Amino acid sequence: MSFFKKIFSSEKKQTLDRGLEKSKTSFFGKLSKAVAGKSKVDDEVLDDLEEVLVSSDVGVDTTLKIIQRIEARVAKDKYLGTDELNGILREEIAGLLSETNTGELEDFVLPADKKPYVLMVVGVNGVGKTTTIGKLAYQFKKQGKKVVLGAADTFRAAAIDQLQVWADRVDVPIVKQQMGSDPASVAFDTLKSAVNQDADVVIIDTAGRLHNKINLMNELTKVKRVMQKVVADAPNEVLLVLDGSTGQNAFEQAKQFTKATEVSSLAVTKLDGTAKGGVVIGISDQFKIPVKYIGVGEAIEDLQVFNKYEFVDSFFK
Repeated sequence: MSFFKKIFSSEKKQTLDRGLEKSKTSFFGKLSKAVAGKSKVDDEVLDDLEEVLVSSDVGVDTTLKIIQRIEARVAKDKYLGTDELNGILREEIAGLLSETNTGELEDFVLPADKKPYVLMVVGVNGVGKTTTIGKLAYQFKKQGKKVVLGAADTFRAAAIDQLQVWADRVDVPIVKQQMGSDPASVAFDTLKSAVNQDADVVIIDTAGRLHNKINLMNELTKVKRVMQKVVADAPNEVLLVLDGSTGQNAFEQAKQFTKATEVSSLAVTKLDGTAKGGVVIGISDQFKIPVKYIGVGEAIEDLQVFNKYEFVDSFFK
């Protein structure tokens, strides 16, 4: 397997290692118990491994795929020692993820032929949506891009205020109206302003509620339709932000949002806070939508472009 020959950039990798420390410690604690006193990988070890993966929020379907891959390896190699299990897991999970269209990016990039590039951000309240927008704005601005933010989550005054804080912190313009304003109107004004300013990227925040999918669907459809009056193919990307610390609940949110609107990319946040980092492996495998960004800490630099090989290398180090 040549998955891990690439030399990862040290600073980003160290942050990732730190961010996944709790997940890794928890996983290997469970794995050590599962193989204690056993020298070879047999059916009993595989049953225990299945339980470890499921309890580490990898998800049932993805766990079964991983177990099948390891069973095939055991059948081919005849004998596998439990001391080899860590390396095998690392390779087989990387192999599984290499079959998906996710985690290939190495930096924050925007298509050269789209200007302004319109990014609409969705996700329920509390997942780190506004923080993700702020950190994305920071990364794009750092590259010399002109960024405009749009506060179209007009349902909560706090959402507008939080986005203003990030706009001030990153020093980028923000378009906003009063709480309760029509979100589509804010999105329209934001795009008009971005076009007038010759902006490179527009990031639109949207309402974070999912209690009524029909209302959400109608609202997001209207926002898109109104934006297209200014930029014909807007939005170029719909980014769904998921809270990785909620484990299986993140799967459920992804299912619900993908039913309510067309989602083209995912960001999984708060991976440093709990031992549920395995959820990224499951989400990467299960959804035919690329995981593009992961949040591995509080600092402004701690939103990273998701690279599956870096992730698996850190998780199974």
